[in-house]
Amino acid sequence: MGKCPDCGQWQTFIEETQAREIPCAGKPHPDSQPVSIASIELEKEYRLLTGIKEFDRVLGGGLVPGSVVLIGGDPGIGKSTLMLQTLHCLANQGHKTLYISGEESIRQIKIRGRRLSADSHDLLLVSEIDIDAIVSMIKSVQPHAIVIDSIQTMFSSELASAPGSVSQIRESTLRLMRTAKKTGIPIFLVGHVTKDGAIAGPRLLEHMVDSVLYFEGDRNNIFRILRAVKNRFGSTNEIGVFEMNEKGLVEVANPSAIFLSERHLNVSGSVVTSSIEGTRPILIELQALVSSTSFGNPRRTILGLDSNRVALLAAVIEKKIGMHLMGHDIFMNVAGGVKVDEPSIDMGIIAAITSSFLDKPISEGTLVVGEVGLTGEVRAISHIDIRVVEAKKMGFKKLLVPAGNLKRMSKAKGIKLIGISTISEGIDELF
Repeated sequence: MGKCPDCGQWQTFIEETQAREIPCAGKPHPDSQPVSIASIELEKEYRLLTGIKEFDRVLGGGLVPGSVVLIGGDPGIGKSTLMLQTLHCLANQGHKTLYISGEESIRQIKIRGRRLSADSHDLLLVSEIDIDAIVSMIKSVQPHAIVIDSIQTMFSSELASAPGSVSQIRESTLRLMRTAKKTGIPIFLVGHVTKDGAIAGPRLLEHMVDSVLYFEGDRNNIFRILRAVKNRFGSTNEIGVFEMNEKGLVEVANPSAIFLSERHLNVSGSVVTSSIEGTRPILIELQALVSSTSFGNPRRTILGLDSNRVALLAAVIEKKIGMHLMGHDIFMNVAGGVKVDEPSIDMGIIAAITSSFLDKPISEGTLVVGEVGLTGEVRAISHIDIRVVEAKKMGFKKLLVPAGNLKRMSKAKGIKLIGISTISEGIDELF
């Protein structure tokens, strides 16, 4: 700048470099000294059980002290309902819990809590968005579990940006993460989801937390699926199944019975297959509708399955079996609103499409599993034993399995196991 706007003189500005003084620069903190991994002693792992078994399953067996868990999902899917129910269950066990809301007043939370019968004296409510006040409150109250609803509403007065911006979300999450690690208090962060299905805000948010859980399901459907996308303390393949009613979320202990409860028998295009979610086998119904198209390009509308995988299997059917599907629209759906991407359901997809194309129903009490390759072979799958046990428990009498699995399996009583090595063998056995 040539002219000073204050005194009006020219060339009076002098450039100076000011060095920032960093306290204890170059001196490592006593806790930051490197130690041998062999010298670290571990105590017995302690997990805080929330009292909701389906939620504990997804967390990996309970809540780890000092962990930060991010809960994501579409608006109205049930995130706040689940968090309020979780804190209520912890409060009934004698744990002091703190629900911090930046979107609702405490009276609004009370109205929702009355519907959920959440009225414990150890469940504390506060409406606050200043992260400095929240950290100070946590240190004074010393709760056993905390919910932040939602992280997009939190802000720090040290930053000039508005709440919900990248810098505000990152700073707020970092402050809460440090607080959780220092105090050992587990913290739940509720996060909004964008149209693309990702957590609104920076992707860095998912890397900073210990666990990322997503709520799946349609708001018009009564079932909700809680799936772990990231979990440092457990498996990412576990899911929890809940049913939404007027009293909140109710856990479903036997998802297979729920998903198959409204299945119609002797209907073409319907088949039951088995999927493994973590350690749990779940029987699901695949529905297919194949109809002739009146347009130049046939449609492929897929819900709950990988559309590319279905298109690949449709090409295998056309090449290896000779069914002309290019002039037909294919619509597929997984009953119950669940999403499945396991390769073991490939044979079930082929069976459903073939059943609809031939307009022939699959016989009652038949279950189909198997991974299919591009040459039409049926490959062996994992966890076949627990799939057979689940099918037998649900009353199925015949099970089509890959021939590779049948060679290594012991004979099962009460259910007929049929080994198939190609999709042609499977189709001949079914129809």
